[in-house]
Amino acid sequence: MNNLIEKYNVAAPRYTSYPTVPYWDKHVPKQEQWESAVRKTFTASNDTEGISLYIHLPFCESLCTYCGCNTRITVNHAVEVPYIKAVLEEWFLYLRMFGGVPRIRELHLGGGTPTFFSHGNLKLLLNGILSYAVLCEDSELSFEAHPANTTAAHLQTLYGFGFRRISLGIQDFDVSVQRIINRIQTYDQVKDITETARAIGYTSVNYDLIYGLPLQTLQSVKETIDKVIQLHPDRIAFYSYAHVPWIKPGQRKFTEADLPEGNIKRQLYESGRKAFEKAGYVEIGMDHFALHDEPLHLAEKNKTLHRNFMGYTTCHTQLLVGLGVSSISDAWGAFVQNEKKVEDYYKRIEQGALPFFKGHILSEEDTILRRHILNIMCRLETDWRSKDTQCPALFEALGRLKELEADNLIELSSTHLSVTPEGKPFLRNICMALDAKLWQKQPETQLFSKVV
Repeated sequence: MNNLIEKYNVAAPRYTSYPTVPYWDKHVPKQEQWESAVRKTFTASNDTEGISLYIHLPFCESLCTYCGCNTRITVNHAVEVPYIKAVLEEWFLYLRMFGGVPRIRELHLGGGTPTFFSHGNLKLLLNGILSYAVLCEDSELSFEAHPANTTAAHLQTLYGFGFRRISLGIQDFDVSVQRIINRIQTYDQVKDITETARAIGYTSVNYDLIYGLPLQTLQSVKETIDKVIQLHPDRIAFYSYAHVPWIKPGQRKFTEADLPEGNIKRQLYESGRKAFEKAGYVEIGMDHFALHDEPLHLAEKNKTLHRNFMGYTTCHTQLLVGLGVSSISDAWGAFVQNEKKVEDYYKRIEQGALPFFKGHILSEEDTILRRHILNIMCRLETDWRSKDTQCPALFEALGRLKELEADNLIELSSTHLSVTPEGKPFLRNICMALDAKLWQKQPETQLFSKVV
């Protein structure tokens, strides 16, 4: 394993989309192109699947130095209402374009820190969203929460709208690690929020953890995981820290010398994986664990697991609308991403325009490769027996897969690929072999975090 880690520890995308964002078209889609793609997908899928909705709430009171998300740091809570009004204006632009009442299958509040917003202002936001939509019977509503500022009022308000899933950003319980990444919350705070959420009626509690953070050791990670297991969350996301200081200057607070690297970093993950499995969790796809009766595990067993810009999900909708700064929308045949600066976002909304600044219209080749990469990420296998799953770029990729086969990371036939147990840690490498855009133009600078 150590030799494989050394060999395959390269910079690679996380494949929440294909093509990945750095390889989108240089020419931004025109407003009418994006509107046409949205209408087409909405008309084809709203009645049967519904739509997914992601709302990005970027504000945080302090900067977590490990964070790679798009955030705005402020202690001025007067920013809440103007931002909500802008998000609702964007939503109204989409409503006018749909030509029908959207059926929301999945709704997620991400950030930033959604619980930066008061429970009253979250109520204002959600009333504005849901007054013009209906929730599907099997809808999933979830939100990300900071353990240090989430209140019972937040939990009760969101529960009233139908939220049943909460994701707590913990990262690490070790005090020295918390200090260097500027993410402070206590075990008791996490315990209290978990118990309060369950008493209110939340049916799924997720904990986000990160391995590879500065100052982490095998012992400190073990102690964090022991505390997590005591609290028995329904899901656990155990992510590899992505060190990208050229993109996120806050990560310059520490250096590579502070980080566990290579084999040591992989040992952190393996020790966590073994502890989770011993405690009754099942490894799902990449970086995720769930209890046996959790819907995420059932979706993997039933081969209905899906992956989008929000990560792994049990909901497969062709249309994902992202609202707010930096949000990414997916109409299956096209992607767009919103302006990343709050001021630029406001300016576009004031102009009555959809506030995206980049995007991509998928070609037939893109769509075929996207399905194969999704299959590998979600089902650990894919096949190309039918003509609509074949393209020249796929057959070019088969040659690149031979080395992965030789290293026993995949099993490969003339029409089928399956990931071996040994290959699960290298899903990103396997998908990368199919990434025609990346192989057509190798990046001149590092765009992605490393696999390990």
